Amino acid sequence: MLLLLFIIRVTLEPTWGNLEGKAPFARAVLYPMLAFAIPLVWVVRRRDAAYPWGADLLVTAACFSDILGNRLDLYDAVVWFDDASHFAATGLFSAAAVLLTMRHGTLGQVLERAVAVGMTSSVGWELFEYFSFVTRSSELRWAYRDTIGDLTLGWLGSVTAAAAISAYWHVTQSASNVRLETPQR
Repeated sequence: MLLLLFIIRVTLEPTWGNLEGKAPFARAVLYPMLAFAIPLVWVVRRRDAAYPWGADLLVTAACFSDILGNRLDLYDAVVWFDDASHFAATGLFSAAAVLLTMRHGTLGQVLERAVAVGMTSSVGWELFEYFSFVTRSSELRWAYRDTIGDLTLGWLGSVTAAAAISAYWHVTQSASNVRLETPQR
């Protein structure tokens, strides 16, 4: 709900969110679509399954962090914030996709899925940035270097997400096996 309120405010007044010249209206459409995609798919297709709260939180956090980062002017005030944002947001999207589409898997399988989703979303985001505002800004001079850095950080975020999920699944599976092997008293 807070994401939606921030988006409405930014749409009405882009300067409030420090988004002037950074495609505020496109973000106002894109972020709610992403944030409501999981609930909508769940209602339409999987109502008999448990709601995927973790994946929903990961996607919403990625959207909210961009709006909040711009609102607090972190992209301009903190040198490394943009890099951290690309790493984290791609990791969050990758983790959400893995949690939504896999129950378990080997590290290789999880890595394959996470990197495929992460790199696709990173390239999509970079294209969005380029066509929506980079070509009309002072960032054009160093856009190529920034894009390569952002894609690299997105890849690292995906790999980190895959490793974290794989480790989590391994630990929970091991704990489950220990419970099954422990004699009951």
